[in-house]
Amino acid sequence: MKDSYDVVVVGAGGAGMSAALAAARQGLDTVLVEKTAYFGGSTARSGGGVWIPGNYALEAAGQVDPGDAEAARTYLDAIVGDVVPKVRRDTYLARGPEVLDFIRANTPLEFTWVPEYSDYLPERPGGRARGRSVEPVPLDARFLGDELDRLHPPYTKAPANLIVTQADFRKISLGLRTLKGPLTMIKVMVKRLLAMMTGKRMYAMGNAIAIGLRQGLVEAGVPVEYDADLVDLVVDDGRVAGVVLEREGGRQEIRARRGVVLGSGGFEHGQELREKFLPHPTSHDWSTGAASNTGGGLLAGTSAGAATDLLDDAWWGPTIPLPGRAWFCLAERNLPGSIIVNSAGERYMNEALPYVEATHEIYKGEATGVGHVPSQMIFDQTYRNRYLFAGVAGRQPFPGRWYKEGVVKRADTLEALAEKIGVPADSLAATVERFNGFARRGIDEDFHRGESAYDKYYSDPTVEPNCSLAPIEKGPFYAVTIVPGDLGTKGGLVTDERARVLREDGSVIPGLYAAGNVSAAVMGNTYPGPGGTIGPALVFGHLAALDIAGGE
Repeated sequence: MKDSYDVVVVGAGGAGMSAALAAARQGLDTVLVEKTAYFGGSTARSGGGVWIPGNYALEAAGQVDPGDAEAARTYLDAIVGDVVPKVRRDTYLARGPEVLDFIRANTPLEFTWVPEYSDYLPERPGGRARGRSVEPVPLDARFLGDELDRLHPPYTKAPANLIVTQADFRKISLGLRTLKGPLTMIKVMVKRLLAMMTGKRMYAMGNAIAIGLRQGLVEAGVPVEYDADLVDLVVDDGRVAGVVLEREGGRQEIRARRGVVLGSGGFEHGQELREKFLPHPTSHDWSTGAASNTGGGLLAGTSAGAATDLLDDAWWGPTIPLPGRAWFCLAERNLPGSIIVNSAGERYMNEALPYVEATHEIYKGEATGVGHVPSQMIFDQTYRNRYLFAGVAGRQPFPGRWYKEGVVKRADTLEALAEKIGVPADSLAATVERFNGFARRGIDEDFHRGESAYDKYYSDPTVEPNCSLAPIEKGPFYAVTIVPGDLGTKGGLVTDERARVLREDGSVIPGLYAAGNVSAAVMGNTYPGPGGTIGPALVFGHLAALDIAGGE
């Protein structure tokens, strides 16, 4: 690696690769340095959704309504509010479509609409029940050659070429409840067989985004230096002029003539930082973000005088702490025939809430002294027979280790289950009885589950009168531990609409930019829809490079 470049980008996730690609295409001598031996970061581990209203993939699907640009602004204004300056929100919406156009033109990536995947708060002003999320079209990654071996390890292990898109997952989660479930599985297996017969190496979701961006860097001639850990920034007369890296053999200083872009991820696996900033209880074991995200970029930025914001928040989600890994609980909570209860054996929220909002509800209980951590997800054998759960097909037994380590408990009666999970038996019985009444009538009088378009997305369309509600009545009964996990942290360095890092007084730190989870989220304390993390990472990484190059 040379000792100086025009641009040094830190972190080979979505934000960093987007920034490096744009910088190189602007004619800047660019290097991308990565802490680990892998590219992709948390983006590679994700579902691969991208929330950018008005993009080409939505237009192609006929999903850009008249007035949608204004509706999207209204929506972010309504759900984010003054937590984030309006100019940042508006810039994201205005520039996002052109960034996806650039990525399509400079990488193998193509995006397509995720049908009917609702905005997360669709009933708010400007929300869209049919959704604004797109995902990558699965791609054959043979073009990367041996570099493909450096793709970040997956969130879950799956056989080679087993390609399941977000649109597929919705159908498969219903098991045999609809014809679409088994037909989708047959389609997935046939495609896998064909790929194996033809020697293809197929990838989808977040893997596809990471692979596509990495190929873009190859074609743009951007070197990626692995096993290079950021330990400090070089500051000359108030300007960031380079980075200090820890590499095998010692420290190395790399100068940046034009600018440094931090795309190094959040601090979700930095337990000390979690304890300092996030609500309690908290554990890095509950996070599904990349394990290398320990806050190095955040610490380097603050040492250079950067302001921070939103450090007490994250891209939360109710999570099952399975042995050896965390399982982000998505469809399971929406499917009918299940509830989530606290230590008193009582429901305390609409279980089908968007995951950030649901986890905010979990922590509200801790703040008031009611024990919501851990909570317990309760369901019966009917639910277990019907639906995919944490990757385990309906009717398939849960792994014995789950029971042995206490993550799952099972009993023939609700009373016995209550004793096993340590909640009052009469309270749990009353909670289930009340919920069952709601399920039969189709109206959740306590928390309105099943009323939002988002609630319906992962529900069961064969269940009536409310596709998100069904009685819990057939033993044996199950309880699964639920904790407040996350996809990554939300808080970080304060940036402006050009991704420039700011000081506490609002002035710009010359030469320093940030995008992705190392920066304070443009979405504030909420989450607009599927891809509300990756979208801003791609867009503000790109805009950082344009600003460095002097572009508009």
